[in-house]
Amino acid sequence: MTAERTVPSPGVPPREHGSSPVSVMPPRAGDTGPRLPATRPPDRPDSPVPLLFADGAAALLAGWAAAGFSPLLLALLAGSSLLLLRQRGERPALPALLDELPAVCGRVAVAWLATAALWAALRPEEALSAGTVLAGLAVQAAAGGGLRALVHRRRRAALLRHPRAALVIGPAATAQRVAAAVLRHPRCGVRPVGVVAAQGDGGDGGVPVLRTDEEVERAVIQNGVRAVVAVHPSVRSEQGALLRSLAASGCTVWEVDAEPAPYPAGERLAGFSCRRLDLAPVRGGGAGKRVLDILVSGTLLTLVSPLLLVCAVTLRLTDGPGVVFRQERIGRDGKPFTLLKFRTHRPVDEHESATRWSVANEHEMRRFCRMLRRTSLDELLQLWNVLRGDMSLVGPRPERPYFVAQFSETYPGYATRHRMRAGITGLAQVHGLRGDTSIEDRARFDNAYIDDWSLWQDVCILLRTAATLVRPTGS
Repeated sequence: MTAERTVPSPGVPPREHGSSPVSVMPPRAGDTGPRLPATRPPDRPDSPVPLLFADGAAALLAGWAAAGFSPLLLALLAGSSLLLLRQRGERPALPALLDELPAVCGRVAVAWLATAALWAALRPEEALSAGTVLAGLAVQAAAGGGLRALVHRRRRAALLRHPRAALVIGPAATAQRVAAAVLRHPRCGVRPVGVVAAQGDGGDGGVPVLRTDEEVERAVIQNGVRAVVAVHPSVRSEQGALLRSLAASGCTVWEVDAEPAPYPAGERLAGFSCRRLDLAPVRGGGAGKRVLDILVSGTLLTLVSPLLLVCAVTLRLTDGPGVVFRQERIGRDGKPFTLLKFRTHRPVDEHESATRWSVANEHEMRRFCRMLRRTSLDELLQLWNVLRGDMSLVGPRPERPYFVAQFSETYPGYATRHRMRAGITGLAQVHGLRGDTSIEDRARFDNAYIDDWSLWQDVCILLRTAATLVRPTGS
């Protein structure tokens, strides 16, 4: 077969044919930043038990004071009150009693009305009067508010004695301003111990500025950092690898806006609008993703097996032996695996196969091979990789070790794509990022997919991929 020229990859300079390849193993997800301790358990949120005890005790006291001692009535009232208790997610600062008093009164009112209705249905002759319900409601709201205030007071005192050490990440001048504001409000329970800024970024101030990975690592370990404040929304994209490394080491990451543009969540840290970022290490999709992979890949392999046989026989007759093309790719956690495809071209040698980015002179390929590539039928054998567990139906597309090593050095965030199994299709592919397209854009879409993963998102991507097959563009 006619030798095809090598097409350099986007953003990577071409190498001479005989030059030694770079190291083929990519850095792992945490190797793109400081080597933070990954074995620390995540910081435990406040236990819900004290608030459960406070609400339950208030319900029992109110029921006894308003309606006398009736075990069934007290059980109904306490159960209704505890079922309505809504545990809020972790917040940057503890709430004050007045902040949550409307919600507490609302829950108490619903609990008493529900209990009165159930009691009237069970014992019509002993139905609670309106006066009894109002008296019980007032007693429980007062008692519950007082007990909750004691819980919050104890927790706030503990935070004042032992505030959470935090890093502030962002432009140095803005980050210093936010750090100073947080230090002026110790009731937040957060103590900034360092500002992480880029090299050459000014803005030195009262909090030490950390400019290297070694300084960040030292600050995290020596101060026991458990909280991170990302100052500007752009930090999430510019410092995504660092934020993920800090989250993986057990830190809670908060994104604050130093400008007057409040987030809908309404959380506050020293007066700044903020929200929590969920950057914890991805589970790889969990059991649901794997079940979806097995069911869909197994079903499709059964349905398309006659088509696979026809393609294999036709390819053997038209283009000679060697129907299946095997190539090493990099999968989850940087581990290599063997990817399967129908062979549509013959590389000159192993070096060309490992280092050529795309197929040039496609018009010189045989007609049937061109059809396989343009319809993506040559990718169908990867369903076997999915069934084996090497790949997933949806995920970042796997690449060869040669390019993974180079892209990991050139494009921030590329190596972090390997937090999840590689996929046959992905968010980048359904946005048109296939073939000779931007590697930086692919990495950004892949990391966004992993950060926001859900089983429904996988289903949507599969449906969008199926829709694109009616207008194939090749791989």
